[in-house]
Amino acid sequence: MKKGKTLLILSALLIVLLGGAGLAYSRLSTDTAPESVSETEQIQENQESQNSELPFAPDFTFLNADGEEIRLADLTGKPVLLNFWATWCPPCREEMPHFEKAYSEYGETVQFLMMNETDGVRDTVDSAKEFREENSYTFPVYFDTKGEGARAYSVLSIPLTVFLDAEGRLVYQHIGALTEEELFSMLERQIN
Repeated sequence: MKKGKTLLILSALLIVLLGGAGLAYSRLSTDTAPESVSETEQIQENQESQNSELPFAPDFTFLNADGEEIRLADLTGKPVLLNFWATWCPPCREEMPHFEKAYSEYGETVQFLMMNETDGVRDTVDSAKEFREENSYTFPVYFDTKGEGARAYSVLSIPLTVFLDAEGRLVYQHIGALTEEELFSMLERQIN
């Protein structure tokens, strides 16, 4: 009888633990940033009617090609596509032609911030400019020389693409290289 009671108590405890773990997992998974287009699509569908409740994007300062400081918060009025990348990053290099094509099509309606993670060692301002010229890219390149952008967006892996609405609210985030189809689909959803 004592053995049966112990087994029953252990079974009940296991059920409670598994239920608690399942509940914790479901709550934690909804609180994290989306890592794929499909997760982002679900969030966007739920929030389209609640745009005013979207969080404002973290602000940071970066440099343009002329060495002038720019604050992200000053770029309101049209949507912003922010892409963190580096010349030494193979997935970043792979998606660059897609961004070039998107820039040629949407550059008038979307502010493209191709943010080079300029650490001064693996990437310098000059090496990033040379990379852009060698590949005949026309999109503007900006430089996160102090790592402020990387810290503000918790960039642990590149490429990382973020889309902000015209008021500076964070509406999209994708970790990893985007295919051309994913990039254009995301742009269409955001500007239409």
